[in-house]
Amino acid sequence: MFVGEAPGRQEDLTGRPFVGAAGKFLETLLNEIGLLRNDVFICNVLKCRPPQNRQPRPDEIQTCTPYLNRQINAIKPRLIVTLGNHSTAHVFAEACLPFEGITKAHGKPQKAAIAGRKVIIFPTYHPAAALYNGVYRRQLTEDFEALKRTPARK
Repeated sequence: MFVGEAPGRQEDLTGRPFVGAAGKFLETLLNEIGLLRNDVFICNVLKCRPPQNRQPRPDEIQTCTPYLNRQINAIKPRLIVTLGNHSTAHVFAEACLPFEGITKAHGKPQKAAIAGRKVIIFPTYHPAAALYNGVYRRQLTEDFEALKRTPARK
């Protein structure tokens, strides 16, 4: 299961997560580790796009959390990959894990319980960040290589 922050413009128009440029890059990363988009479930913490694509507010996240928890319970993932700072912060908070920012957390799997399920949470950068910054692109690629070796993925 891959969890992003919120739908962007294209996602809001189509009703599907990660269909824009970041989604295409995510598909490339998945392919590089032997997965297809259809092999994974992709969703967002927020279920609709914030006005002017602003940062999600805490009340919006709180409103959407029960829906995300139902998705987790329906999918029953062994592994949750968080995409970016906001989704990682939220999922870590729900799992009662300490979080010091995505730059410290990325690429380091954490055993946790979320929505009543034992999972491994694998934080990484958001694919959109990698489109604008080559450093993030390299780190995201390295994270996906580490993800490939994560035992829960099998």
